[in-house]
Amino acid sequence: MKQEKREMRRRGPAFRQVKAAFLDTVPVLTGYLVLGFGFGVIFRSHGYGVLFAAAMSIFVYAGSMQYVAVDLITGGATLLATALATLMVNIRHLFYGISMIDAYKDIPRKPFLIFTLTDETYSLVSHREAVEKQEDPARYCFLVSLFNYSYWIAGSVIGAALGAVLPFSTEGIDFALTALFLTIFTEQWLGTKEHLPALVGLGASLAALLLLGSDDFLILAMLLILALLWLLGRREVKRHE
Repeated sequence: MKQEKREMRRRGPAFRQVKAAFLDTVPVLTGYLVLGFGFGVIFRSHGYGVLFAAAMSIFVYAGSMQYVAVDLITGGATLLATALATLMVNIRHLFYGISMIDAYKDIPRKPFLIFTLTDETYSLVSHREAVEKQEDPARYCFLVSLFNYSYWIAGSVIGAALGAVLPFSTEGIDFALTALFLTIFTEQWLGTKEHLPALVGLGASLAALLLLGSDDFLILAMLLILALLWLLGRREVKRHE
């Protein structure tokens, strides 16, 4: 009995980390299951089975790019066209990676964390105040990445499986991603007193949207956000020198 109690105490921190990571990823769970389900249904409707949907989500794991890839695959796109489309759709991840260089520098399992750094995972692991409060920040980041990865794969597999036997309409399913972003943004806004980075992101995105329109604003918005946050960071460093 004493040995069992000691074992439970030893496992306590790990269990708390798993619980914290799971609770923080619940909004992602709801969004990824819906979006992954939609991808699975669409992929199945083009003649690809459960194994293909699972493989796409396991080895590509690119969210919106997987939706684009359906049309590229079925339309006979060239390798060059596919590469360029992937670059344009996912170029924002370059900025995610740059901003996480220091945070991920000494963390084990780095290749997996890099591979699974999606928009939603980034929004959680880049929230440094919340991450640093964890007993083991490195383990927390790994668990958040693993949970989100699993949610997307599960949604894709379920969608492909049910898409084979039940008819589905995918109209409006892409709004789930917008709703997911809004949920995470609201939670982080309420959870911190420092709102300047969020306001910078909103302002830069709005300015880029007004200048270039909804089809071309993303790269400019990311460049503006990166430049403004870099300037703010330099000002903060000089203030403390």
